[in-house]
Amino acid sequence: MAKMEYKIMGISDMPEIKERAAQWFHHKWGIPQNAYLESMEACIGEQGPVPQWYLAMEGERILGGLGVIENDFHNRKELRPNVCAVYVEEDKRGRGIAGALLHYVCEDMKARGIDTLYLVTDHTSFYERYGWEFLCMVQGDGEPHMTRMYVHKS
Repeated sequence: MAKMEYKIMGISDMPEIKERAAQWFHHKWGIPQNAYLESMEACIGEQGPVPQWYLAMEGERILGGLGVIENDFHNRKELRPNVCAVYVEEDKRGRGIAGALLHYVCEDMKARGIDTLYLVTDHTSFYERYGWEFLCMVQGDGEPHMTRMYVHKS
């Protein structure tokens, strides 16, 4: 089996893809496409280290992506910034793309002066393998059940 060739890049390095990226995230998560686009435009505008958006690309195909935003819709506003919208295409899972994206974002945010990141997820045991630690349970905005909050310190 040939090794898959893909590149991880920040949206700020390829602003021409923002509309397609916003549509891709919208289709994966159901959050309005405009919300992603606004956040990506703020990222491209470089007003600060947050928000940031990243994609794993194989040629022109988006294989996976994630973002860094102030708060991923939970009640612990002081636990920020948050990695959000982590997604890898189903046919590309199990090949280390999520791990590579998570590593990339942690290194990039550290270079921007942010060494602690938070992440909200329903997954158990997935993020631990990439150096994330369970921190606490948080209440999602409008969610009836608590969800898991992880932390990563670089």
